[in-house]
Amino acid sequence: MKRAEQVTFGGGGGLDRKAQLREDPAALETAWAAPETQVLMTWRGKVLSQRSDPDRGPDSLAWIASSHPVAMEHRSAALYLGASPDGAERFACDLGAWQPDALDEMALASFADTSEQQHPDLPAGYAFAELRRIMARLSPLEAELAATAKALLSWHQSHQFCARCGGQSLVTQAGWQRQCPSCKALHFPRTDPVVIMLITHGDDVLMGRSPGWPEGMYSLLAGFVEPGETLEAAVRREVFEETGVSVAEVGYLSSQPWPFPMSLMFGCSGRATSRDITIDPKEIEDAIWVSRQDMMTVFAGEHPVIKPARKGAIAHFLLENWLADTLD
Repeated sequence: MKRAEQVTFGGGGGLDRKAQLREDPAALETAWAAPETQVLMTWRGKVLSQRSDPDRGPDSLAWIASSHPVAMEHRSAALYLGASPDGAERFACDLGAWQPDALDEMALASFADTSEQQHPDLPAGYAFAELRRIMARLSPLEAELAATAKALLSWHQSHQFCARCGGQSLVTQAGWQRQCPSCKALHFPRTDPVVIMLITHGDDVLMGRSPGWPEGMYSLLAGFVEPGETLEAAVRREVFEETGVSVAEVGYLSSQPWPFPMSLMFGCSGRATSRDITIDPKEIEDAIWVSRQDMMTVFAGEHPVIKPARKGAIAHFLLENWLADTLD
């Protein structure tokens, strides 16, 4: 697919991960102390962001200098992301246990969280926002940095203890490894492979919805790849398990790092050999065939039932290219 890397989080921003620095404490200290070094702060999975237009939502990441007191307070837990094309070193830090005043836990738990949290010691106009909300507005470099930071921090938060002996592990290699001081086991950041499928039959595409999604939200079917399974086998198995639809040819289209919390989405195409749908209610709530004409109406925001897939998600990207006949 010629446009594969144009998907959000798909790279192309020019981030130099400089893996050689991860085992060099002196070089990392030099990088942190450089005047142009920037730090991305996160809090409960949200990224620090700002808006260029006060009448719109956040549309870019917000960075602070490594010399800022908030960054210095969390220096020991900083993760090294790499260097941007202009040579500026980039780190990420999580605020940890900070609790904003009058925190609305219900808003944080909602599927479409639009709440923002402002730290009193950070610049005015900077706020923590849900990455899904701003991902389509980020530049390729910002998206790559945000996805890397969020996925890496999520892994550390859920893998603080050794899987071999149960002892508490320590962060090493500037955040790219954890080591158990008890049994010496090494643990590396995990990425979960997921297939997401553009399944077609003639001029129709198969769409499904999960329980708890907002009303009218449908998307492409998706599921985790199991051990010992190819991408092609995972596509056929997931589609059949969820809808009872059989799939013949399967092809690869594009991939997308999906840091919610730390997946890699493999966008695939598939040709259905049957149309009858029998859903598994344990897997999904509903599944339907949508014609190309109806999908054009969905993307125009004029469909009476179905809402368009979220911009920035690979489902939106694949459907958009399917409509435009640019999948090849």
